[in-house]
Amino acid sequence: MIDYKSFVKYYPDFPIKGVNFVDIIPFLQDKKLFQNLCEDLAAMCEAPNVAAPEARGFLFGAGMLYANNPIQNLIPLRKKGKLPFTEGDLVQVEIMKEYGPDHVYFRRSDLAASVPTGDTIEISFFDDILATGGTSKGLAEGLNAQRITLDGKEYKVKVKDFIFLVEIDDLPGRSRLENIAPVKSVIHVTEG
Repeated sequence: MIDYKSFVKYYPDFPIKGVNFVDIIPFLQDKKLFQNLCEDLAAMCEAPNVAAPEARGFLFGAGMLYANNPIQNLIPLRKKGKLPFTEGDLVQVEIMKEYGPDHVYFRRSDLAASVPTGDTIEISFFDDILATGGTSKGLAEGLNAQRITLDGKEYKVKVKDFIFLVEIDDLPGRSRLENIAPVKSVIHVTEG
């Protein structure tokens, strides 16, 4: 088993005073390490579809598509102005980040490209860091509120699990998410 925690770097007071930035870029500086990590992350996913917010979520989410697992689709979750869309396709979700409120968007057409399981489009939600859980909670609720029609049949959308590269254990993220779906993390750290 690889000690992934030993590759994480920390930067105090970045981007603002009082926030300790968790740097995961070292995982992108070693091809074999990145490949192993993507395999391990993908093995944690219980759904054939992965939703990942930009930008760091994309890096690992895309790598998980290549892993030896049943993941078939990546659903991008983007900031304002980053997703081209047709009328009625774009969904806006308000989230509460550690730094304040924000908005993230996804397309219904990306959900329609998903692989259904029974009468549900099941999604593993992946993000790099779990801190307060505001982004993940808001997006999971936005995804779970969707109904997608494929070939004349309606499918409900369900976030099946949350997968994180790093979880900051002494922040309230996990407790905000566990009532939605199980939370799984590769690396556990504390704020102090």
